[in-house]
Amino acid sequence: MGDIRDSYLVAAASAVALLREPAVAAAWDKPSALMEFSVAGLAGHLAVQLVRVSGVLESQPGEAQEPAALLEHFSMSAWVQAGLDHESNVSVRRGGEAAAADGPAVLADRAEELLERQRIALPAEPADRVVKLPWAEWSLRLNDFLLTRLMELVVHSDDLAASVGLETPELPAEVNDPVVDLLARLAVHRHGATAVIRSLSRAERAPATISAF
Repeated sequence: MGDIRDSYLVAAASAVALLREPAVAAAWDKPSALMEFSVAGLAGHLAVQLVRVSGVLESQPGEAQEPAALLEHFSMSAWVQAGLDHESNVSVRRGGEAAAADGPAVLADRAEELLERQRIALPAEPADRVVKLPWAEWSLRLNDFLLTRLMELVVHSDDLAASVGLETPELPAEVNDPVVDLLARLAVHRHGATAVIRSLSRAERAPATISAF
């Protein structure tokens, strides 16, 4: 599956390039493909994924606790199964709008600056680094955390491209495969293996949805 740190950097670079697309700036104040998100807010949320990575890298190693398992992390995250009006999701939208407040060019510049720092910082991090999540009460292995950001970058790059009439950025297998694997595991966790297997193999018995979230 390759190194998750390299995969994250590839996806982050693709996201920065998408943020610089003229179509994004042209649609900045319009509604996005996601309910309650403007294009600006969605672009801001995409860029926030790089902010989150820098935030955990800057945390002190002594702050970290015993790391939670990846699926446990999602089970404990309020936004996963909460409605659009839940405070956790309202906060996500507010954060995206705040990140985008200075406009598309500034947002893209900030994201690119963070990416360049992360290109240097991530290879130097210990393989077993555990990071405290500043917005949560638990810690994760750095590589698990990067997988969560990789998923966010891939999913929301598709959302942003669809919102402004662009083709979804083409990403290599070493980026897409870990995301597909994670989403499949989350779908099984939420709906059960039988539902997922039927959706992938038996259209006549497939459930209405196997969405991971």
